[in-house]
Amino acid sequence: MTTATRAATDAATMRRALELAERGPARGVNPRVGCVILSPDGDVLAEGWHRGAGTAHAEVDALSKLAPGAARGATAVVTLEPCNHVGRTGPCAQALVDAGVARVVYAVDDPGRHSAGGSRTLEQAGVDVSRGVLADEVEGFLEDWLFATRERRPRVTLKWASSLDGRVGAADGTSRWITGREARADVHRRRASADAIAVGMGTVLADDPALTARDDDGALLDDQPVPVVFGVRAIPAGAAVLRHPLEPITLAGADLADDLEQLQRRGIRSLFVEGGPTLASAVLAAGLVDELLVYLAPAVIGGPLTAIGDIGVATIAEAQRFHFTDLVRLGDDVLVVARPGTAAHPDTPTRERV
Repeated sequence: MTTATRAATDAATMRRALELAERGPARGVNPRVGCVILSPDGDVLAEGWHRGAGTAHAEVDALSKLAPGAARGATAVVTLEPCNHVGRTGPCAQALVDAGVARVVYAVDDPGRHSAGGSRTLEQAGVDVSRGVLADEVEGFLEDWLFATRERRPRVTLKWASSLDGRVGAADGTSRWITGREARADVHRRRASADAIAVGMGTVLADDPALTARDDDGALLDDQPVPVVFGVRAIPAGAAVLRHPLEPITLAGADLADDLEQLQRRGIRSLFVEGGPTLASAVLAAGLVDELLVYLAPAVIGGPLTAIGDIGVATIAEAQRFHFTDLVRLGDDVLVVARPGTAAHPDTPTRERV
């Protein structure tokens, strides 16, 4: 097989492995991984994918479909570097070595503290290892899991809805509804795509939010974020959040970095922060915001109820800078999407849909 033919075969097989990975659960502690095992002649011998924590990893799933010795001299094409640790299952790198696989192709290195290093185990056993095949595509597919694993915390999206002058309610405390139906529907879609949704205890006590993702008729969407409440007080017995389909997670909020690491260890990869000004200000002040969603209504309210409070900025030179990545017209409202930084990344140009 020529070098060009091998490269084309690797890419085509990796795309198939990615298709297999998509069959796995999108949420949870473990990543979605797919594996294809090829004969020395390039024929598909077996396919596998990971079905969730506690089940066989993709490589072992594929190997299990072969008779003993059938993988000797074969090539395993895997979306993620084979793991190198003993958890609920054994290390995949060693399973490939034991099966006699001669070559392993993977897209992205495993960034896990305990699971990384499988490629080293393979190479030490004499297995030929090729890295980085379709790395960009697999990076995009595993974006949330890779971020959470590398940073040891979920990706944090902070959302608020306000008037043009940054108010989230009137002086008497009324706030429903600042934005219109289209904007509220967009929020619920984004809630459904997040692993968890967070508020502070003050918001629970003041607004009694359900923290569910709902359609235009108020029915629950199929995907629901896990509710998270920051604060030391107990959730009141009759609170709406206790009727959420998923059990709430409560965290003290005194050390947000530690709290977020706890969430990551529980399989939370993305966190949608909707809490009031206290929680919003705290995550901003701690430098833990990866994306801002600001829904702006064409209204001016004035008064003391601002979207955020003190975040430790004493002078304009200390301002937290974001760059716009999207501007979306939603009925009469506008959604501004921004990420930390002073200039747009070339791969994430600002899109205007207003």
